[in-house]
Amino acid sequence: MTSQEHLARIRKVLNYIDQHLDDELPLEKLAEMGYYSPFHFHRIFRAVTSETLLGYITRKRMEKAALVLCLKKEKSLEEIFLEIGYNSHSTFGKTFKKHFGISPAAFRKNSPENFKKIQTIISNIGQKEVVFEQYLYQLEQMKFFMENKANIQIKEMPEMQIASVLSIGVQNIGNAYNTLISWAISKNIFPRKNVKMITVYHDSFKVTAPNKVRIHAGMLLEEPIKNEGEVFLEILPKGKYIVSRQEITLPEFETAWNALFLWMNENGHQFRKECPYEIYHNDYQEHPEKKCLVDFCIPIL
Repeated sequence: MTSQEHLARIRKVLNYIDQHLDDELPLEKLAEMGYYSPFHFHRIFRAVTSETLLGYITRKRMEKAALVLCLKKEKSLEEIFLEIGYNSHSTFGKTFKKHFGISPAAFRKNSPENFKKIQTIISNIGQKEVVFEQYLYQLEQMKFFMENKANIQIKEMPEMQIASVLSIGVQNIGNAYNTLISWAISKNIFPRKNVKMITVYHDSFKVTAPNKVRIHAGMLLEEPIKNEGEVFLEILPKGKYIVSRQEITLPEFETAWNALFLWMNENGHQFRKECPYEIYHNDYQEHPEKKCLVDFCIPIL
């Protein structure tokens, strides 16, 4: 079996895990889904993700719990631990404290209203500590950025079919796009006029480490494709989105996303459980100032 076939199987399991964090996720069931024996599945899963299966599931559950604790303070702890597949407050609390070094209640109490990122660090005495990394800019400066650089609209976006390649970690997104473009050239899909590249984010940088964030490098299709090697068909659902078109440099992307999510909160919009994405309208290397013309898209209710 080729590495591309292994990747396709593990990608299917990753999607299932992300959508069923509130269910039991036994090794045998996930291995069967990937058409592996439990032993070989565990080995291949770790080779692809650099994490054990249990480690991956636990991290995803704790990251989801952390975001809910911070952003939905009206939810009870019981609602939260049931939502991520735990049956008891005790087990959830012990697992959360092991992951973040602090109890869920204390984590919620210490979380500020607005923060850029949650990080765990090791203290001088070897214990885990949670750090809520604050924005480098004040809220007013963020608003100024949005008012002067962003054209913000609430839009109904259509369903889009894209050819995608998985990247685990931001460090691998360039290789993912290279794989995608090589495939598209072989299919005479690229280069063509008005071809749009799309980056889809399946994890939040607020809580997931950059080297573990799951990202899909994508290309908008005129016709659906069959999965082939590392390239697979991904469907972005239609629905309501905050869409902000900006002409900015690559180092400004992080600020743009941060500011847009703050704008969402300030204007009373609620995030919908779909993936944010970027749609590129130019090749920044051909721009005289190396700027990208890009739509930042956040799904909302």
